[in-house]
Amino acid sequence: MNPSTLSPDIASVLDDFANSTIPGVWKSVEKTQLIAQMRDRIVNPFQINQGGQPFCGPASIIFELVRKQPWKYIELCRSLFETGSYKTGNIHIQTSPLLRRSQGKLRTQPTDWMVLSALREAENSIFNIEANLPDFVRNLAGITKPWEMETWTKELLGYQKVTYHRTYFSGEFQALQAATKALQNQGVVFPLVTADGFLRAKTPFIALPNHWIVLLGNISVQGGEWLDTEPGKINLDVYSWGKQYRIHLSEADFGNYFWGVVIGE
Repeated sequence: MNPSTLSPDIASVLDDFANSTIPGVWKSVEKTQLIAQMRDRIVNPFQINQGGQPFCGPASIIFELVRKQPWKYIELCRSLFETGSYKTGNIHIQTSPLLRRSQGKLRTQPTDWMVLSALREAENSIFNIEANLPDFVRNLAGITKPWEMETWTKELLGYQKVTYHRTYFSGEFQALQAATKALQNQGVVFPLVTADGFLRAKTPFIALPNHWIVLLGNISVQGGEWLDTEPGKINLDVYSWGKQYRIHLSEADFGNYFWGVVIGE
């Protein structure tokens, strides 16, 4: 990626890291590749991808960090690479030697593995994060709770007002209104959804809240009980798994697969 695609200030901060002689502490992360992938992600945040790892919460947070504060993303990556740790606000990430020695099938790019696994491990008190654990254990270890998204939104992204709107039984329209207002004011919005039903247009065997995404905007609500007409349709743009999705859902499906939203303003 051509350095001229970065702003001069960001390019300077990234070059300073590239020229540092401090060795890395991660077995699976090679510095030249790390710098190149960081540059790609700063130029195009949609390069950030959890891949086959259950890191949807951290991926959503880092996507917005790169979009809004690329210099802080560089700071985070550099500190993790050189020291295995990072501190900001009330967050103190201290990665374990076990995590830093992880090698083998990472199921995502090394740069994303380093950052996303570090965030996830910092919140885990029971399960280890390792690249090659059985899928069942990896998925348990990768679960992100709403209060963790709230903490990252406040402490890492720096938003002063952070709220979680639960929509398990009702309140979807009100949550969507709050999300729209937040986006208009340069805030961030992280919906909790059922991945198959919301993103893949597949009817799940059981609809469960199992995936965090980023609401990008372009929201429209057409008809439905919310507007006292039938049938109802909801359309919006979201980020997940390294790409942008244009979502088209009926009001009923939206209610079934939309479980809540963390909003930072």
